[in-house]
Amino acid sequence: MVQEPERGLWSRLISLFMRHDEERLEKAILEARAEGEVAADEGSMLLRVLRLDDMQVSDIMTPRTDCHCIPAGTLLPEGTQLIIASGHSRIPVYRETRDNIVGIVYAKDLLPSLVNEKEHQGIIDQIMRPPFFVPETKMVLELLQEFRSRKQHIAVVLDEYGGTSGLVTIEDVLEEIVGDIEDEHDTPQEEHIKILDETHFELSGRACLDDLAELGIVLASDEVDTIGGYLSLTAGHVPFAGEEFVLSGWKFKVLEASTKAIRCIGVEPADGRPA
Repeated sequence: MVQEPERGLWSRLISLFMRHDEERLEKAILEARAEGEVAADEGSMLLRVLRLDDMQVSDIMTPRTDCHCIPAGTLLPEGTQLIIASGHSRIPVYRETRDNIVGIVYAKDLLPSLVNEKEHQGIIDQIMRPPFFVPETKMVLELLQEFRSRKQHIAVVLDEYGGTSGLVTIEDVLEEIVGDIEDEHDTPQEEHIKILDETHFELSGRACLDDLAELGIVLASDEVDTIGGYLSLTAGHVPFAGEEFVLSGWKFKVLEASTKAIRCIGVEPADGRPA
């Protein structure tokens, strides 16, 4: 039997959801959590659901550079090995370049080829499924509804020019609500911020500017969210390993970089003094 205070809370929340009163809804959730009407983790989950309303697909997708793909024409045995190596159950298939995604291969569709010698001689194109495309600017809540209605678990994200920007899965959406979901194939993520001592840090290029503020490193931009993006914007190009910057009293040295992105950055106070 539902207790009266709890029923009253949910009636209140549902009423606010129906009116799309985001500010009052957030306030109601915070008050309910503070007063113990909902558990702390449940309240946090409700707030994360609410904030999905402001998120675009580009905020949660896996960038193109980190995506596993299979070229069209790949033989089924080779495709099977690629999927096993990636640990993913669904992988995009491209023709010529990754800007031309032509299908998605499901690991379960490869099973018949493993037991049927005749089918084992085919190519990946014969079993791939049509890709589902979405723009970077699609709102995450809209994507979740489309995943449900289409019974899809993965979408190819396109930039404004029609090129492949990345991939987004239903797991990416759910992780925004419940936190990271790791399976047996996931490898531990590198720490984006490694604290060496009180004034010396090692950052990945994906470290968020908002998180750096907690270390006393205050950098703000309306155009980028990460330190790698910030340094690239400042330099006007992707900085090379060894390149240094002095910003807001801190010295940033690029320790590792590719032609496309900064991988690792060392940070210390400029001139050896605390910032």
